[in-house]
Amino acid sequence: MKEQREGFRSFMEAALVEARAAAGRGEVPVGAVIVAGDRVLARAGNRTRELADPTAHAEMLAIREACRVLGSERLVGCDLYVTLEPCPMCAAAISAARIGRLYYGAADPKSGGVAVGARVFSHPQCHHVPEVYDGIGAGEAEALLRGFFMERRG
Repeated sequence: MKEQREGFRSFMEAALVEARAAAGRGEVPVGAVIVAGDRVLARAGNRTRELADPTAHAEMLAIREACRVLGSERLVGCDLYVTLEPCPMCAAAISAARIGRLYYGAADPKSGGVAVGARVFSHPQCHHVPEVYDGIGAGEAEALLRGFFMERRG
């Protein structure tokens, strides 16, 4: 989507750590990290099964925690790193939180809400559009997801 900025420091490895932990809990291996500059505000992995909550996606949990840490419903100037293209629900939350930059790893042709499917950020009703950088750590994120689903299918 966009070219990476100069002096870029990726936090995708931290998101991949969260994704691996999610897989270890039997969750779909998606991890997310929110940073302000070099400060990690929140990190999370999927917990939909553990919490019996369909909204407990890694991005949603990280957004909630970062908002709590900052004491604000807005995450202006913050960056979100997530291992998988956000779904439409998460993309809408990213917009509502006013996250500045979204970095994601693997594309999600089935359920994505950014580059495929709903394309939430391209709608006129979308009040805030973050800068989007895709493909960061995509190989490892895709391998985690592939392995997880292959294991489930037996």
